[in-house]
Amino acid sequence: MGCLRACGETTRIRLLALLARCELTVKDLTVILGQSQPRISRHLKLLSEAGVIKRYPEGAWVYYRLTEGGPAALARQIVAQSRDDDPTLAADHERLIGLRRAKAEEAAAFFAARANNWDKERSLHVPEVAVEEAMRGVVGFKSFDTLLDLGTGTGRLLELFSEQYVKGIGIDASQSMLSVARANLDKAGLQKAQVRQGDIYALPVLPDTADLTVVHQVLHYLEEPSRAISEAARTLRPGGRLLLVDFAPHELEFLREKHAHRRLGFSQEQVERWLAEADLDLVSSNDLTPDAGEKDKLTVTLWLAQDRRVVTDLPVAGSNKELA
Repeated sequence: MGCLRACGETTRIRLLALLARCELTVKDLTVILGQSQPRISRHLKLLSEAGVIKRYPEGAWVYYRLTEGGPAALARQIVAQSRDDDPTLAADHERLIGLRRAKAEEAAAFFAARANNWDKERSLHVPEVAVEEAMRGVVGFKSFDTLLDLGTGTGRLLELFSEQYVKGIGIDASQSMLSVARANLDKAGLQKAQVRQGDIYALPVLPDTADLTVVHQVLHYLEEPSRAISEAARTLRPGGRLLLVDFAPHELEFLREKHAHRRLGFSQEQVERWLAEADLDLVSSNDLTPDAGEKDKLTVTLWLAQDRRVVTDLPVAGSNKELA
């Protein structure tokens, strides 16, 4: 009854129709609906209290999204029955498309401004397509429930594994990078993936959330990689897997001076020790080495580890927990 009462108002139905398509901020919604911020905030508060939507703080912003299941299931049914032929909802959708286009252009500009540095780093190791192929090979091709991508950046891994997971969650500390990731996910039409701002040392994720957690080219930026690995291990379900992708030890000091690298690669013994301390067993490690004669190029290593706890009850697809 509380859900019906919360959803049974014209503006709130418009909000639900938009939030069923993607996550949005109060500012986004005021632009689309042409209503004041206090009015929109009041409607969002009522929907949140009814358990229909959930709020995700991100710095000074707050993103809103429909919850999974529960009251939101009824809300989705209400929206599905009305949005296709309703002129008001159709106009809202057109304004949403325009807003997304503007955000995509902003994200592209941000990415272009930093492309030179990223291109320089990518040129120092085997092609990225080879790294991605190796990651797919290590993970395998079986379906699973939840993917967690730490330091998601552009959201590329959420796209790479999209055919295998039911729900994907990307975490990044940078609001600007999250804007890039959201634009890319929108372009790819990946509604089952979402991104959140968060600290890799204190993730906004409940324990036992992920079947696969990935940390791709992130550890070398950190002062405390072992702490990040322990926090990543906390997110895994019993028997869940952690994939680490980073550089083997090297001596390219300019990466520390000009590209903000804190660590010049990681040894097998070092990573295996950190995994053991996090109650994870190393399953495999794979080196992607540069071709002979390509000196001053880096080796990329993939470490796959698994949670030691015995799997007693396999999760049902789509039954994953909400973020904390």
